[in-house]
Amino acid sequence: MATTAARRRPRVRADDIFFSGMAVVSLIAVLIGFARTYFLAGVFSAPLPNLLVHIHGAVFTLWIILFVSQTGLVSARRLSLHRRVGLFGFALAVLMVVLGVLAASDQLARHVGEPGNGTPADVRAFYAVGIGDMVMFATFVSLGYRHRSHPGEHKRLMLFATFSLLDAAFDRWPVFDPYPLPLVHLISFGPLVLLTMAYDWWSSGRVQRVTIWSTALLLAVQEGRHLVGYSTGWQRLAAWVEMHTPAFR
Repeated sequence: MATTAARRRPRVRADDIFFSGMAVVSLIAVLIGFARTYFLAGVFSAPLPNLLVHIHGAVFTLWIILFVSQTGLVSARRLSLHRRVGLFGFALAVLMVVLGVLAASDQLARHVGEPGNGTPADVRAFYAVGIGDMVMFATFVSLGYRHRSHPGEHKRLMLFATFSLLDAAFDRWPVFDPYPLPLVHLISFGPLVLLTMAYDWWSSGRVQRVTIWSTALLLAVQEGRHLVGYSTGWQRLAAWVEMHTPAFR
């Protein structure tokens, strides 16, 4: 009987430890970043600007919880349930992209001209940060769904999809307040992607191709959007969005 129980007990794999650990790291990053303004402020009773931001915060928090849960289901070998929940996760991701664009546009419209938010050009340039996040997230999730039958690629793509959401949390860590956003992103995400590469090398003897191009996309968008944001074309686009974004209450 003891032998039978031992056979039924899932064997802990390195992937289980690594990806579950990275999911917990993502959760901690979000909890620290939004503790003062959201979680400790009462979540739904937090003093946020409007209902759209409340829905945006709740849905994005749900994604982090779902990501942690999905890595747990894989570790427990509940693969059938993991796949069923994954369909919900894909629908949630689509909703997140829509809400992310709306929330970024709402922030743009609210902050232009407000004291303490910089010049209108600064606010319009910052709009590229939120839109860049959504471009990365949509890319990683769509490819992750496409490669769902290839576990190694799927896990890494979904991990990078979650990474693409974390800059809003890291930006709010008090320790990073004195530093510009491009430097904050390098300090925050450099260790995460290096750790992922190190795990690839340790577990398979090479850095996976999906990890290499995912890292390149993540860092290129994160650093490049700060330059794109001040371009003439982007400033015109942001000004148009600012004028046509309805007021949310």
